Amino acid sequence: MAAHRCSYSAVLLILCVLSVSLVADSQETAQTGAHHATAADNPHTATETAEHTAEQPAVEERRWEATEVVEEVTPDDAATDEQVASARETAVPSSVPQPKDDFQEELVIRPLHSGDIYASFQFRTLWETDFMRGNKVSHYRLFPKSLGQVISKFSVRELHISFTQGYWRTMQWGQPFQSSPPGAELWVWFQDSVTDVDSTWKELTNVLSGIFCASLNFIDSTNTVQPSASFKPLGIGNVTDHRFLRYATLPREIVCTENLTPWKKLLPCGSKAGLAVLLKSEKLFHSSFHSQAVHIRPVCQDWECKTTSWELRQTLNVVFDLHTSPQGKREWSLFKMFSRTLTEACPLASSSKIYIDITDNPQGEQFEISPATPLLSQAVVLGDRRTFSVYDLTQQITFGTVRSLNLLIRWKSSEGDMLRPLLHAERYVAGYGLQTGEIHTLMYNYHPYRSFPVLLLDSVPWYLRLYIHTLTVTSKGKDNKPSYIHYQPSKDRVRPHLLEMLVQLPPNSVTEVTVQFERALLKWTEYTPDPNHGFYVGSSVISSLVPSIVAMDTNSTRERPLFSSFFPCKEESSYFVRVYTEPLLVNLPTPDFSMPYNVICLTCTVVAVGYGSLYNLLTRSFQIEEPSPGLAKRIANIIRKMRGVPPL
Repeated sequence: MAAHRCSYSAVLLILCVLSVSLVADSQETAQTGAHHATAADNPHTATETAEHTAEQPAVEERRWEATEVVEEVTPDDAATDEQVASARETAVPSSVPQPKDDFQEELVIRPLHSGDIYASFQFRTLWETDFMRGNKVSHYRLFPKSLGQVISKFSVRELHISFTQGYWRTMQWGQPFQSSPPGAELWVWFQDSVTDVDSTWKELTNVLSGIFCASLNFIDSTNTVQPSASFKPLGIGNVTDHRFLRYATLPREIVCTENLTPWKKLLPCGSKAGLAVLLKSEKLFHSSFHSQAVHIRPVCQDWECKTTSWELRQTLNVVFDLHTSPQGKREWSLFKMFSRTLTEACPLASSSKIYIDITDNPQGEQFEISPATPLLSQAVVLGDRRTFSVYDLTQQITFGTVRSLNLLIRWKSSEGDMLRPLLHAERYVAGYGLQTGEIHTLMYNYHPYRSFPVLLLDSVPWYLRLYIHTLTVTSKGKDNKPSYIHYQPSKDRVRPHLLEMLVQLPPNSVTEVTVQFERALLKWTEYTPDPNHGFYVGSSVISSLVPSIVAMDTNSTRERPLFSSFFPCKEESSYFVRVYTEPLLVNLPTPDFSMPYNVICLTCTVVAVGYGSLYNLLTRSFQIEEPSPGLAKRIANIIRKMRGVPPL
């Protein structure tokens, strides 16, 4: 009996020990699970905790490994990088879903040899969604809802619109990152599901006119063309049916504040944070050149293009004339240009950077930058390898202790040669009188030993009647026969002329294209309020694959700066360039609009005098008035009235 009690107590003791061990294991497992759940729910907090254990410069260096940053790395910094990488891998689990939309912003500043400053803002919004299959999207985060509804309703495949004030001086400033003609330009690719493209185009222009507060509602069939080869899609898809393409320009469109305000509202942060705080209208429009654009297109997310996204790219290019300052010094700063400084990046942006082109200033002989940055980046831009100083606004160390960034450049020397662009174009009107004239287009190939083809597009209004049999193309004094010509004649008050040619430009030559025209006489209701000012003719468009100095990158999905990744590149030996000429101002036979005014004034005067006299004779009544009595008689009548006697 005693033995049985001992065995029973031993069994109870073993059960107690097992239960205590199980409870301890469960508590430890719960603590570990809670720790991992906290890291998964708030990965930024875990990342910040890991980053606080390392030095800040090491974090910057790691962020720039994928963007070709040139910076010296010490062994201590490398060890710190490994610690940060291991901490990030531990804190952020691989099962965290990536967001389907992304926003990036960049500012590129290039000091020009003419003493001017070229500033280019680049904003890109990527959204992994599908508008092409008729799917209705109701939730918008970073992508503007107004443009998303336009894409869905009008079945838009690509949309490109620009508003430009001024003319880009290529020979003084070089090639811009994205060129645009003076005035307003709009070209759209529609999906093949659109049955009536013309009516959809007309309705789309009216909607865009309201969104951007512009005169796009004046786009009609008289200034719209269908290019056959000039404007190919810049996104995915090899669409060759030009029936779904429409192109139009308004060269007389004036760009002002009412166009900039809705453009800024399309940004995720508006003009409240990030680089957009520098977009102050009174400073931007007090410049030599100003251009703002919106580009919408579908792009690939990976090399195999298994997943696609919609890209909204907003660009703003401005050239400031700061050659002479009130103090007589050649220097500029962010505050002098924009009247503001930068204090933070856009909170919704995954990348916010400022690039300063220092290719022509490798050792600091021409100018110095303050504050200096150790981050350098190289990118292939327009066929040339350029070097940039980079300021990452997502790092707090960029703003310093004052939490404000005001970049300053001081010129030391004005010496230096500008790299001449390989392709340049000009256009002017020749002739005398108001009956006939001649349009001259000059295309310059400055390459010393290579020739390349260019595609010329001319859209001429119907009231300039082209004599296409007078078309001549000459290079170095010899005829240059185009290998491709597409001409669509105009119809009075219905459609304009369309001329497209593929011309081979010999090396180091000037190719001249001339065509004669006759001016038409308009109806008096078709003249503008200021007919003697003249009528504008849109710019010619020249597209070409120009030989590159360095090998181009054909991988469009690789991480690159925004300013160097707009045009897709299919060949390593050449890059795509689109050049616009000046718009033309042509005088038409104008009647003397003062003659009707003079006739109206004379007629009204005669009618007023004649009719007024006759009316007075017919309506006025005449009565005989007795002569007034003398003074003595009036006094006698007063006395007689006081006495009650009748007056005399």
